[in-house]
Amino acid sequence: MRRTGGGKRRPLQTFRFLLPERAAAAYVAAIEPHSLSVAWFDAEGGRCALEAVCEVGAGEATFGLALALAAAASGVEAIPERQPIAAGGWLAHARKAFPEQRIGRRFTIRGSHSGRKRPAARIDLVLDAAMAFGSGEHASTKGCLLALEWLARCRRHRLRQVLDLGTGSGILAFAAARLWHRPVLAIDSDPDAVRTARSNAAANGLGRLVRVAEGDGWRAPPIRRAAPYDLVLANILARPLGTMARALSRSLAPGGIAVLSGLLDRQAPMVLAAHRRVHLALARRTTIAGWTTLVLRAPPGATILRANGATRNLHFPRRLDVCHDVGE
Repeated sequence: MRRTGGGKRRPLQTFRFLLPERAAAAYVAAIEPHSLSVAWFDAEGGRCALEAVCEVGAGEATFGLALALAAAASGVEAIPERQPIAAGGWLAHARKAFPEQRIGRRFTIRGSHSGRKRPAARIDLVLDAAMAFGSGEHASTKGCLLALEWLARCRRHRLRQVLDLGTGSGILAFAAARLWHRPVLAIDSDPDAVRTARSNAAANGLGRLVRVAEGDGWRAPPIRRAAPYDLVLANILARPLGTMARALSRSLAPGGIAVLSGLLDRQAPMVLAAHRRVHLALARRTTIAGWTTLVLRAPPGATILRANGATRNLHFPRRLDVCHDVGE
């Protein structure tokens, strides 16, 4: 997960766990706020290998309490293996721990150090380790990528405006740009994430298609100027998603689609209820290792967009149509 902060960093250390898959979501939710980076990988026998990178001595008591809470919530007590990271070795360590991943039928995620050729049928996304969330390991990112793949199979019309809100590394923006060959606006409130996403966009040859900008939420001028959107991607957290439901509905074009993730399965009803209150319908729901991704659809026809204090009616003869099954 993304973390920021200036100044000189303390020495780093890793905590490694081997957990049953059912317990992974509880541990990630508990330790993520106290870590610089959290990632997990599939292991044999229905288990997950979980790794967290933390500063030595910084909030270790709080980290220990988080582990106790995760154990209580999941019913699984995990004893982590702790290892120091050599000074200046953060990026080298993260690259080593970042294996190539195949997600769904279309996506391959890899670091730039992996030079093997990929099948032409797959979309190859190159991401190097950095302090920004979104390298494909997390179940919420996987859920969003699978949702995009599903939408690409179901859609009947080309997208015009696409927004990735809270872009992190830029991975979802890049996936959408590659799938539909349309410009994507990628927004993040974290300057480190903005720099990382811009660098990743250049590495993937998407500097012209993906515009990365700094902004905080739906009031950010770049977001307001480009609305309404045919597709919105938001892999953030459950509470912000719930509070921003009305702003999302006002910024979607008729028939527009929103892909929302970053929420635990138990938080999905709350997030879904907030969006149903503003007339967004559920088109698909997927849960991976305790993390849920929602695909929501705006009603067709006219919509109201409030921008710069003005109110106007918008009519679009074309809309994005999707399959109406729920679940995978």
